[in-house]
Amino acid sequence: MNDMSLKGEILPDGISLYIHIPFCKSKCPYCDFNTYQGIESLMPPYLDALGLEIRLWGSTLGNPRVNTIFFGGGTPSYISLEHMEKALCSVAGAFEVVQDAETTIEANPGDLNGPALTRLLEVGVNRLSIGVQSLDDSLLAMLGRRHTAQEAMEGYRLARHTGFESVNLDLMYGLPHQTMAQWEYTMEKILELDPPHVSLYCLTLEEGTPMERWVRQGQLPEPDPDLAADMYTSARESLDRAGYHHYEISNWAMPGFQSRHNLAYWLNRSYLGVGPGAHSCLRGHRFWDVASPREYIRRVHGWGADDVKRVDIIDRDTLLRIGPVDGVEAVGPRLEMAETMFLGLRLLDGLSVEDFKGRFGHDPMQLYRPQIGELEGEGLLEDSDGLLRLTEKGCLLANQVFMRFLD
Repeated sequence: MNDMSLKGEILPDGISLYIHIPFCKSKCPYCDFNTYQGIESLMPPYLDALGLEIRLWGSTLGNPRVNTIFFGGGTPSYISLEHMEKALCSVAGAFEVVQDAETTIEANPGDLNGPALTRLLEVGVNRLSIGVQSLDDSLLAMLGRRHTAQEAMEGYRLARHTGFESVNLDLMYGLPHQTMAQWEYTMEKILELDPPHVSLYCLTLEEGTPMERWVRQGQLPEPDPDLAADMYTSARESLDRAGYHHYEISNWAMPGFQSRHNLAYWLNRSYLGVGPGAHSCLRGHRFWDVASPREYIRRVHGWGADDVKRVDIIDRDTLLRIGPVDGVEAVGPRLEMAETMFLGLRLLDGLSVEDFKGRFGHDPMQLYRPQIGELEGEGLLEDSDGLLRLTEKGCLLANQVFMRFLD
């Protein structure tokens, strides 16, 4: 793809901002994210560097509009409220944050208390994503979670009582030892809580994680994919009956409570990630920060020592001169169209053929005629009033569908 000029109005549609907090009190055995335990001494210098990176990106990109902010990790709720407030102040000073910006923080149930929740609301956090994962204490122990089922439910109720209207509850299924009865019990209790948003994720045994090793060595049973599919179907039916809108393969929401930040990803919009290992995608380039927190701190301060100016173009050489950036990948038109197809198909309403044509100048029905024809013939995809979308069967085999557009 040609280098894109940043002169004039930069990123006219604005961006979504992801802020990575890599610290955990303990690391879960299934997690392969760029997170660390036992490095709390790095918190102050890390959070200083994080604020500096945010400010430097604001200067470099010409202070673009930010529509959504998401603190992920790691465990963002593990850091102090003072540091959270400083990070948000850095964002407000470096970017044009829209008045109704969605600002989410991922939280562990055990970190939630009344004063902390009140302060989060006061500094501008307006959405919580709580990592419940299960309401079965034996499964929570196996997952290495620091909370009990009772603490998870109490944390959610406290968040709502404090004034958080937008709260997501994360749940996991397809776990070793997990039975359908345990899953149905968890879903029953979750629906009694009446959260505005629910996310369901099937366990993926990532290579190199302790849990993958335990399964490989026979210390834990291998999850049953057929049982996991039945769990997904059962939960989908329960959520549908309860009035939730199934708007993305793994996400359900009451009206008005969809995750705007994640929608930006699924619509393949521009986003900036800050913090070690955080990924970004801007103007035809995907890039990521160095993974090591110590190296990240060093590189950010090295960048800050330079005479930072707004860039006129964004290309590989320009990005690699930016201190913490550790890698760059050009996203050409064909790849961008393919990614827009399979990301858009994650949305249950489907991908708009007209929107695709307006964005790229190509008709996806012609561009991907062989793939679409095959998938329709297999009962995985359907075309309804200008929307391409997954069928119920397609939702269960979604990864197979997506791979067709990358071949």
